[in-house]
Amino acid sequence: MNATTYTPKTEFLKVMIERGYYNDCTGLQALDEKMQKGAVPAYIGYDATAQSLHVGHLMNIMILRWLQKTGHKPITLMGGGTTKVGDPSFRSDERPLLDDSAIAKNIASMKQVFAKYLSYGEGTTDAMMLNNAEWLDGLNYLEFLRDVGRHFSVNRMLAFESVKSRIDREQSLSFLEFNYMILQAYDFMELYNRYGCMLQMGGSDQWGNIVNGIDLTRRKMDAEIFGLTTPLLTTSDGKKMGKSQGGAVWLNAQLLSPYEFWQFWRNTTDADTGKFLKLFTELPVEECDRLGALEGSEINAAKVILANEVTALCHGVDAACSAEATAREVFEKGGAGGDLPTFTVEGDEFTLPALFLAAGLAESGKKAKQLILDGAARVNDEIVKDPSIKIMASDIGDGLKLSAGKKRHAMIQLG
Repeated sequence: MNATTYTPKTEFLKVMIERGYYNDCTGLQALDEKMQKGAVPAYIGYDATAQSLHVGHLMNIMILRWLQKTGHKPITLMGGGTTKVGDPSFRSDERPLLDDSAIAKNIASMKQVFAKYLSYGEGTTDAMMLNNAEWLDGLNYLEFLRDVGRHFSVNRMLAFESVKSRIDREQSLSFLEFNYMILQAYDFMELYNRYGCMLQMGGSDQWGNIVNGIDLTRRKMDAEIFGLTTPLLTTSDGKKMGKSQGGAVWLNAQLLSPYEFWQFWRNTTDADTGKFLKLFTELPVEECDRLGALEGSEINAAKVILANEVTALCHGVDAACSAEATAREVFEKGGAGGDLPTFTVEGDEFTLPALFLAAGLAESGKKAKQLILDGAARVNDEIVKDPSIKIMASDIGDGLKLSAGKKRHAMIQLG
Protein backbone atom coordinates (compact mmCIF):
# COMPACT_ATOMS: atom_id res chain seq x y z
CA MET A 1 0.00 0.00 0.00
CA ASN A 2 1.19 3.51 -0.80
CA ALA A 3 2.09 5.49 2.32
CA THR A 4 0.28 8.53 0.89
CA THR A 5 -3.09 6.73 1.00
CA TYR A 6 -2.80 5.32 4.54
CA THR A 7 -1.50 6.96 7.72
CA PRO A 8 -0.08 4.40 10.17
CA LYS A 9 -0.88 4.56 13.85
CA THR A 10 2.19 2.75 15.18
CA GLU A 11 5.29 4.74 16.05
CA PHE A 12 7.68 2.56 14.08
CA LEU A 13 5.86 2.97 10.77
CA LYS A 14 5.43 6.69 11.40
CA VAL A 15 9.20 6.96 11.89
CA MET A 16 9.82 4.97 8.71
CA ILE A 17 7.73 7.38 6.65
CA GLU A 18 8.64 10.68 8.36
CA ARG A 19 12.39 10.11 8.27
CA GLY A 20 12.51 8.83 4.67
CA TYR A 21 13.14 5.12 5.27
CA TYR A 22 9.96 3.91 3.58
CA ASN A 23 9.83 2.69 0.00
CA ASP A 24 7.17 -0.04 -0.20
CA CYS A 25 5.30 -2.58 1.91
CA THR A 26 3.36 -5.71 1.04
CA GLY A 27 0.51 -4.78 3.40
CA LEU A 28 1.02 -1.49 5.23
CA GLN A 29 -2.35 -1.32 6.99
CA ALA A 30 -2.33 -5.00 8.01
CA LEU A 31 1.24 -4.67 9.32
CA ASP A 32 0.26 -1.54 11.22
CA GLU A 33 -2.62 -3.40 12.85
CA LYS A 34 -0.32 -6.30 13.75
CA MET A 35 2.17 -3.92 15.35
CA GLN A 36 -0.56 -2.29 17.43
CA LYS A 37 -1.18 -5.62 19.16
CA GLY A 38 2.36 -6.10 20.51
CA ALA A 39 6.04 -6.58 19.76
CA VAL A 40 6.63 -7.81 16.20
CA PRO A 41 9.87 -9.70 15.45
CA ALA A 42 11.44 -8.42 12.23
CA TYR A 43 14.68 -9.24 10.47
CA ILE A 44 17.26 -8.04 8.00
CA GLY A 45 19.79 -10.44 6.52
CA TYR A 46 23.51 -9.77 6.14
CA ASP A 47 25.83 -12.03 4.19
CA ALA A 48 29.32 -12.29 5.66
CA THR A 49 31.26 -11.39 2.52
CA ALA A 50 33.61 -8.90 4.23
CA GLN A 51 35.19 -8.24 7.60
CA SER A 52 32.97 -5.24 8.22
CA LEU A 53 29.68 -3.66 7.31
CA HIS A 54 29.97 -0.33 5.52
CA VAL A 55 28.02 2.91 5.24
CA GLY A 56 25.79 1.32 2.58
CA HIS A 57 24.39 -0.94 5.35
CA LEU A 58 23.86 1.86 7.83
CA MET A 59 20.33 2.86 6.84
CA ASN A 60 19.03 -0.67 7.48
CA ILE A 61 20.94 -0.87 10.78
CA MET A 62 19.24 2.37 11.81
CA ILE A 63 15.87 0.83 10.91
CA LEU A 64 16.55 -2.08 13.25
CA ARG A 65 17.55 0.41 15.95
CA TRP A 66 14.30 2.36 15.50
CA LEU A 67 12.35 -0.92 15.49
CA GLN A 68 13.76 -1.73 18.93
CA LYS A 69 13.31 1.82 20.25
CA THR A 70 9.63 1.70 19.30
CA GLY A 71 8.89 -1.56 21.14
CA HIS A 72 9.54 -4.35 18.62
CA LYS A 73 12.11 -7.13 18.29
CA PRO A 74 14.98 -6.86 15.78
CA ILE A 75 16.68 -9.95 14.38
CA THR A 76 20.05 -9.68 12.68
CA LEU A 77 20.31 -12.74 10.47
CA MET A 78 23.89 -13.58 9.58
CA GLY A 79 24.25 -15.44 6.31
CA GLY A 80 26.61 -18.19 7.37
CA GLY A 81 24.79 -20.43 4.90
CA THR A 82 23.83 -18.06 2.08
CA THR A 83 27.32 -16.50 1.98
CA LYS A 84 28.43 -19.83 0.52
CA VAL A 85 26.14 -19.14 -2.45
CA GLY A 86 26.25 -15.37 -2.97
CA ASP A 87 23.42 -12.95 -3.71
CA PRO A 88 23.40 -12.13 -7.46
CA SER A 89 21.19 -9.05 -7.00
CA PHE A 90 22.35 -6.33 -9.38
CA ARG A 91 25.90 -7.70 -9.59
CA SER A 92 27.80 -8.04 -12.85
CA ASP A 93 29.75 -11.09 -11.75
CA GLU A 94 29.73 -13.93 -9.25
CA ARG A 95 30.91 -13.24 -5.70
CA PRO A 96 34.10 -15.03 -4.63
CA LEU A 97 33.22 -18.07 -2.52
CA LEU A 98 34.45 -18.14 1.09
CA ASP A 99 35.16 -21.14 3.30
CA ASP A 100 33.65 -21.71 6.75
CA SER A 101 36.64 -20.24 8.57
CA ALA A 102 36.58 -16.98 6.63
CA ILE A 103 32.80 -16.67 7.05
CA ALA A 104 33.03 -17.22 10.82
CA LYS A 105 35.79 -14.61 11.08
CA ASN A 106 33.72 -12.06 9.15
CA ILE A 107 30.62 -12.67 11.28
CA ALA A 108 32.61 -12.19 14.51
CA SER A 109 33.92 -8.87 13.19
CA MET A 110 30.49 -7.68 12.04
CA LYS A 111 28.97 -8.44 15.46
CA GLN A 112 31.07 -5.63 16.92
CA VAL A 113 29.14 -3.10 14.84
CA PHE A 114 25.65 -4.39 15.62
CA ALA A 115 26.39 -4.27 19.36
CA LYS A 116 26.82 -0.48 19.06
CA TYR A 117 23.31 0.01 17.70
CA LEU A 118 21.20 -2.76 19.24
CA SER A 119 20.67 -4.23 22.68
CA TYR A 120 20.87 -8.03 22.60
CA GLY A 121 19.31 -10.27 25.24
CA GLU A 122 16.40 -12.51 26.16
CA GLY A 123 13.67 -9.89 26.63
CA THR A 124 10.60 -9.32 24.50
CA THR A 125 12.19 -6.47 22.56
CA ASP A 126 15.83 -7.53 22.92
CA ALA A 127 17.62 -8.15 19.64
CA MET A 128 18.57 -11.63 18.45
CA MET A 129 21.53 -12.57 16.29
CA LEU A 130 20.95 -15.75 14.28
CA ASN A 131 22.90 -17.61 11.60
CA ASN A 132 21.05 -19.24 8.71
CA ALA A 133 23.70 -21.98 8.58
CA GLU A 134 21.69 -23.34 11.53
CA TRP A 135 19.05 -24.66 9.14
CA LEU A 136 20.65 -24.40 5.68
CA ASP A 137 23.77 -26.47 6.32
CA GLY A 138 21.75 -29.58 7.13
CA LEU A 139 19.32 -29.47 4.21
CA ASN A 140 18.83 -32.64 2.19
CA TYR A 141 18.99 -31.54 -1.42
CA LEU A 142 16.35 -33.92 -2.82
CA GLU A 143 13.93 -33.27 0.02
CA PHE A 144 14.46 -29.52 -0.36
CA LEU A 145 13.73 -29.66 -4.09
CA ARG A 146 10.59 -31.69 -3.49
CA ASP A 147 9.22 -29.72 -0.53
CA VAL A 148 10.35 -26.18 -1.33
CA GLY A 149 11.62 -25.99 -4.91
CA ARG A 150 8.29 -27.03 -6.39
CA HIS A 151 6.71 -23.78 -5.16
CA PHE A 152 9.00 -21.63 -7.33
CA SER A 153 8.34 -20.81 -10.97
CA VAL A 154 11.49 -20.50 -13.07
CA ASN A 155 9.59 -18.17 -15.42
CA ARG A 156 8.87 -15.84 -12.52
CA MET A 157 12.41 -16.06 -11.15
CA LEU A 158 13.83 -15.12 -14.55
CA ALA A 159 11.57 -12.06 -14.60
CA PHE A 160 13.02 -10.59 -11.39
CA GLU A 161 15.08 -7.52 -12.24
CA SER A 162 18.11 -8.74 -10.25
CA VAL A 163 18.33 -11.82 -12.50
CA LYS A 164 16.97 -10.31 -15.69
CA SER A 165 19.57 -7.54 -15.72
CA ARG A 166 22.42 -10.07 -15.64
CA ILE A 167 20.90 -12.10 -18.47
CA ASP A 168 20.10 -9.03 -20.57
CA ARG A 169 23.75 -7.96 -20.31
CA GLU A 170 24.76 -11.50 -21.34
CA GLN A 171 26.72 -11.87 -18.10
CA SER A 172 27.02 -15.33 -16.62
CA LEU A 173 24.64 -16.31 -13.82
CA SER A 174 25.61 -19.59 -12.20
CA PHE A 175 23.05 -22.15 -11.06
CA LEU A 176 24.51 -21.70 -7.58
CA GLU A 177 23.58 -17.99 -7.57
CA PHE A 178 20.19 -18.75 -9.12
CA ASN A 179 19.38 -20.78 -6.00
CA TYR A 180 20.02 -17.81 -3.72
CA MET A 181 16.48 -16.43 -3.90
CA ILE A 182 15.02 -19.80 -2.95
CA LEU A 183 17.31 -20.01 0.08
CA GLN A 184 16.42 -16.48 1.18
CA ALA A 185 12.74 -17.29 0.88
CA TYR A 186 13.33 -20.40 2.96
CA ASP A 187 15.09 -18.25 5.59
CA PHE A 188 11.96 -16.14 6.07
CA MET A 189 9.77 -19.22 6.47
CA GLU A 190 12.19 -20.76 8.98
CA LEU A 191 12.37 -17.55 10.99
CA TYR A 192 8.59 -17.42 11.14
CA ASN A 193 8.36 -21.07 12.11
CA ARG A 194 11.12 -20.97 14.74
CA TYR A 195 10.90 -17.44 16.15
CA GLY A 196 7.56 -15.99 15.07
CA CYS A 197 9.25 -13.47 12.76
CA MET A 198 6.52 -11.52 10.96
CA LEU A 199 8.47 -9.01 8.89
CA GLN A 200 11.48 -8.96 6.57
CA MET A 201 13.04 -5.61 5.74
CA GLY A 202 15.68 -4.70 3.20
CA GLY A 203 16.64 -2.46 0.32
CA SER A 204 14.34 -2.02 -2.65
CA ASP A 205 16.58 -4.38 -4.66
CA GLN A 206 15.46 -7.18 -2.30
CA TRP A 207 11.75 -6.82 -3.08
CA GLY A 208 11.57 -9.95 -5.24
CA ASN A 209 13.42 -12.07 -2.68
CA ILE A 210 11.19 -10.81 0.13
CA VAL A 211 7.98 -11.50 -1.81
CA ASN A 212 9.23 -15.03 -2.53
CA GLY A 213 9.54 -15.67 1.20
CA ILE A 214 6.07 -14.34 1.86
CA ASP A 215 4.56 -16.53 -0.87
CA LEU A 216 6.42 -19.63 0.31
CA THR A 217 5.31 -19.16 3.92
CA ARG A 218 1.71 -18.63 2.83
CA ARG A 219 1.76 -21.76 0.67
CA LYS A 220 3.52 -24.00 3.18
CA MET A 221 2.19 -22.68 6.49
CA ASP A 222 -0.91 -20.68 5.58
CA ALA A 223 0.52 -17.69 7.46
CA GLU A 224 0.43 -13.96 6.78
CA ILE A 225 3.81 -12.26 7.02
CA PHE A 226 5.06 -8.97 5.63
CA GLY A 227 7.82 -7.29 3.67
CA LEU A 228 8.99 -3.70 3.84
CA THR A 229 11.69 -2.06 1.74
CA THR A 230 13.82 1.07 1.91
CA PRO A 231 14.62 3.28 -1.08
CA LEU A 232 17.88 2.98 -2.98
CA LEU A 233 20.08 5.55 -1.31
CA THR A 234 22.02 7.86 -3.57
CA THR A 235 23.71 11.19 -2.99
CA SER A 236 22.37 14.38 -4.57
CA ASP A 237 24.74 13.93 -7.51
CA GLY A 238 23.27 10.50 -8.26
CA LYS A 239 26.12 8.39 -6.88
CA LYS A 240 25.55 5.28 -4.79
CA MET A 241 25.93 5.93 -1.08
CA GLY A 242 28.87 4.40 0.77
CA LYS A 243 32.00 5.22 -1.20
CA SER A 244 34.72 7.78 -0.52
CA GLN A 245 37.83 8.66 -2.46
CA GLY A 246 39.66 6.01 -0.45
CA GLY A 247 37.12 3.25 -1.07
CA ALA A 248 34.39 1.76 1.12
CA VAL A 249 33.47 3.64 4.29
CA TRP A 250 33.74 0.79 6.81
CA LEU A 251 31.95 0.77 10.15
CA ASN A 252 34.68 -1.16 12.00
CA ALA A 253 37.32 1.12 13.49
CA GLN A 254 40.03 -1.41 12.61
CA LEU A 255 39.38 -0.85 8.89
CA LEU A 256 38.58 2.88 8.95
CA SER A 257 39.57 5.21 11.77
CA PRO A 258 36.84 7.16 13.61
CA TYR A 259 38.45 10.36 12.34
CA GLU A 260 38.18 9.26 8.70
CA PHE A 261 34.61 8.13 9.36
CA TRP A 262 33.80 11.53 10.92
CA GLN A 263 35.41 13.31 8.00
CA PHE A 264 33.29 11.38 5.50
CA TRP A 265 30.13 12.80 7.08
CA ARG A 266 31.62 16.28 7.50
CA ASN A 267 32.22 16.30 3.73
CA THR A 268 28.53 15.70 2.96
CA THR A 269 27.22 17.99 0.23
CA ASP A 270 24.88 20.80 1.26
CA ALA A 271 21.94 19.23 -0.55
CA ASP A 272 22.25 15.91 1.33
CA THR A 273 22.74 17.25 4.86
CA GLY A 274 19.09 17.41 5.92
CA LYS A 275 18.29 14.00 4.43
CA PHE A 276 21.28 12.34 6.08
CA LEU A 277 20.45 13.89 9.45
CA LYS A 278 17.02 12.24 9.29
CA LEU A 279 18.34 8.88 8.11
CA PHE A 280 21.49 8.49 10.20
CA THR A 281 20.87 10.38 13.44
CA GLU A 282 18.16 10.39 16.09
CA LEU A 283 17.68 14.16 16.14
CA PRO A 284 14.01 15.23 15.88
CA VAL A 285 12.76 15.53 12.31
CA GLU A 286 12.00 19.22 12.79
CA GLU A 287 15.59 19.89 13.85
CA CYS A 288 16.92 17.90 10.89
CA ASP A 289 14.80 19.99 8.54
CA ARG A 290 15.96 23.22 10.19
CA LEU A 291 19.62 22.29 9.97
CA GLY A 292 19.26 21.02 6.41
CA ALA A 293 17.73 24.34 5.31
CA LEU A 294 20.74 26.40 6.44
CA GLU A 295 22.79 28.04 3.72
CA GLY A 296 26.24 29.44 3.14
CA SER A 297 28.74 29.04 5.95
CA GLU A 298 25.95 28.07 8.38
CA ILE A 299 25.41 24.70 6.68
CA ASN A 300 28.93 23.73 7.76
CA ALA A 301 27.81 23.79 11.39
CA ALA A 302 25.01 21.39 10.44
CA LYS A 303 27.55 19.06 8.81
CA VAL A 304 29.63 19.03 12.00
CA ILE A 305 26.49 18.09 13.95
CA LEU A 306 25.80 15.31 11.42
CA ALA A 307 29.36 14.00 11.70
CA ASN A 308 29.28 14.11 15.49
CA GLU A 309 25.93 12.39 15.81
CA VAL A 310 26.69 9.58 13.36
CA THR A 311 30.19 8.99 14.74
CA ALA A 312 28.91 8.95 18.33
CA LEU A 313 26.47 6.16 17.44
CA CYS A 314 29.06 4.10 15.59
CA HIS A 315 32.23 4.73 17.62
CA GLY A 316 31.15 6.45 20.82
CA VAL A 317 30.88 10.06 22.04
CA ASP A 318 34.56 10.28 22.95
CA ALA A 319 35.62 9.28 19.43
CA ALA A 320 33.30 11.88 17.92
CA CYS A 321 34.64 14.65 20.17
CA SER A 322 38.22 13.64 19.44
CA ALA A 323 37.58 13.61 15.69
CA GLU A 324 36.04 17.08 15.80
CA ALA A 325 38.97 18.38 17.83
CA THR A 326 41.42 16.91 15.32
CA ALA A 327 39.51 18.45 12.43
CA ARG A 328 39.60 21.88 14.06
CA GLU A 329 43.32 21.52 14.71
CA VAL A 330 43.96 20.51 11.10
CA PHE A 331 41.67 22.93 9.28
CA GLU A 332 41.50 26.00 11.51
CA LYS A 333 44.99 26.03 13.05
CA GLY A 334 47.02 24.16 10.44
CA GLY A 335 48.22 21.59 12.98
CA ALA A 336 48.69 17.86 12.61
CA GLY A 337 45.91 16.62 14.86
CA GLY A 338 46.20 13.50 16.98
CA ASP A 339 43.61 11.38 15.16
CA LEU A 340 44.84 11.71 11.59
CA PRO A 341 45.29 8.33 9.88
CA THR A 342 48.92 7.32 10.25
CA PHE A 343 50.94 5.16 7.88
CA THR A 344 54.38 3.66 8.37
CA VAL A 345 57.18 3.56 5.79
CA GLU A 346 60.61 1.96 5.94
CA GLY A 347 63.77 3.16 4.23
CA ASP A 348 66.29 6.00 4.10
CA GLU A 349 65.04 7.97 1.09
CA PHE A 350 61.60 8.43 -0.50
CA THR A 351 60.04 10.19 -3.46
CA LEU A 352 57.07 12.44 -2.82
CA PRO A 353 54.68 10.38 -5.03
CA ALA A 354 55.69 7.22 -3.14
CA LEU A 355 54.80 8.83 0.20
CA PHE A 356 51.41 10.08 -1.03
CA LEU A 357 50.70 6.61 -2.38
CA ALA A 358 51.75 4.98 0.93
CA ALA A 359 49.46 7.38 2.82
CA GLY A 360 46.44 6.37 0.73
CA LEU A 361 46.09 9.90 -0.66
CA ALA A 362 46.51 8.72 -4.26
CA GLU A 363 45.42 5.56 -6.05
CA SER A 364 48.64 5.18 -8.04
CA GLY A 365 52.09 6.67 -8.39
CA LYS A 366 50.97 8.40 -11.59
CA LYS A 367 48.01 10.05 -9.86
CA ALA A 368 50.22 11.03 -6.93
CA LYS A 369 52.61 12.75 -9.35
CA GLN A 370 49.73 14.58 -11.01
CA LEU A 371 48.41 15.67 -7.63
CA ILE A 372 51.78 17.30 -6.92
CA LEU A 373 52.06 18.91 -10.38
CA ASP A 374 48.55 20.37 -9.95
CA GLY A 375 49.61 22.12 -6.75
CA ALA A 376 47.10 20.16 -4.68
CA ALA A 377 49.72 18.45 -2.50
CA ARG A 378 51.11 19.78 0.77
CA VAL A 379 53.83 18.58 3.10
CA ASN A 380 53.47 19.94 6.63
CA ASP A 381 50.96 22.45 5.20
CA GLU A 382 53.44 23.75 2.60
CA ILE A 383 52.52 23.38 -1.10
CA VAL A 384 54.91 21.14 -3.05
CA LYS A 385 54.94 21.17 -6.86
CA ASP A 386 58.04 19.15 -7.73
CA PRO A 387 57.41 15.37 -7.77
CA SER A 388 61.16 14.71 -8.04
CA ILE A 389 61.85 16.04 -4.53
CA LYS A 390 63.46 13.44 -2.30
CA ILE A 391 62.42 13.07 1.33
CA MET A 392 65.05 11.67 3.67
CA ALA A 393 64.29 9.60 6.76
CA SER A 394 65.67 12.45 8.85
CA ASP A 395 63.08 14.79 7.27
CA ILE A 396 60.25 12.58 8.50
CA GLY A 397 61.48 12.62 12.09
CA ASP A 398 58.55 12.08 14.47
CA GLY A 399 56.03 12.38 11.62
CA LEU A 400 55.28 14.12 8.37
CA LYS A 401 51.83 15.53 7.59
CA LEU A 402 50.69 15.04 3.98
CA SER A 403 47.62 16.73 2.50
CA ALA A 404 45.77 16.15 -0.75
CA GLY A 405 43.58 19.15 -1.37
CA LYS A 406 41.90 20.83 1.59
CA LYS A 407 40.05 17.86 3.07
CA ARG A 408 42.31 14.80 2.93
CA HIS A 409 45.20 14.46 5.33
CA ALA A 410 47.45 11.72 6.71
CA MET A 411 50.59 11.27 8.76
CA ILE A 412 53.68 9.38 7.66
CA GLN A 413 55.99 7.86 10.24
CA LEU A 414 59.11 5.72 10.05
CA GLY A 415 58.71 2.03 10.84
